Amino acid sequence: MKIKNILVTGGSGFIGINLLSKLSKSEEFKLYSNSYSNINFKKISGVNYFQSNLENLEDCRKICKNMDIVIMCAANSSGAAVMEKTPLVHLSPNIRMNVNMAEAAYEAGVQKFIFISSNTVYPHVDFSVKEEDASFDFFEKYFVVGWMKRFSEVIMEIYSKKIKLNKMVTIVVRPGNLYGPYDKFDPEKSKVIPSLIRKVVERQNPVPVWGDGNDLKDFLYIDDFIDALEEIINKVDEYTVLNIASGNGVTIKQILNIILKIEKAENLKINFDTSMPTMIPKRLIDITKAKNYLNFNPKISLEEGLSRTISWYKSNDNK
Repeated sequence: MKIKNILVTGGSGFIGINLLSKLSKSEEFKLYSNSYSNINFKKISGVNYFQSNLENLEDCRKICKNMDIVIMCAANSSGAAVMEKTPLVHLSPNIRMNVNMAEAAYEAGVQKFIFISSNTVYPHVDFSVKEEDASFDFFEKYFVVGWMKRFSEVIMEIYSKKIKLNKMVTIVVRPGNLYGPYDKFDPEKSKVIPSLIRKVVERQNPVPVWGDGNDLKDFLYIDDFIDALEEIINKVDEYTVLNIASGNGVTIKQILNIILKIEKAENLKINFDTSMPTMIPKRLIDITKAKNYLNFNPKISLEEGLSRTISWYKSNDNK
């Protein structure tokens, strides 16, 4: 059996660290990854790391050489405040990285390119969105990041379906709202779950919560997402788009109540601040295709996932 060379971009990031940790347990892969400027991150034993700038095409060509599979985890990402106040940070850098990596992978003869997209590509609707519901009618606050991700998805389709010779298999993955170990917990960049965990663990009183707490979203623990990615790496050999999420909606209030219970901090007061930036008020995601295609079935309950994340945060002193 030929050992496959796999490149996971963004090896210093949330998805990258968790994915490399899981893949490193397999003897079928030789693993490579990159980081840009970050040198203080969890390095996985057995992974060959490059320092490279994916906005530079020549750097992308160097790291794609001799690779069989590329998983594009690298991205400029952030929480609600950055997305609302400075949305352009998501535009040009991410487009350059995605275009460069697709071009370099294609030139290198990469067999499979897995692109981590986003559920921001879906319109603001009340029902659970399926893969075919993606459109160019984005929620207003997602306009920039939605266009960036959707444009990048179209690039993936071009390499798989719109050229005549030497097509490259591409798979587009649209995650739910992921959370878990190695996420960003700092105040400037953290998303809702790590932000709430940090505030409760610090015993901020009252606990400041952005919005009214009624936003309904789909949250998926990172291990379940990584399990799905591993299935895609091993079994999917054709162009497709897949929602990988929990398939369940939960409000921010429900999340907060579980965190308070785990931390035995139910006595803390809560300050819902509707003047602060928030994102889409309702996002439900249909995972029927992933269930049929991958036999995907999330295993980690919300309570268990939050408990694991809190334990990791506290043991790693991420204050």
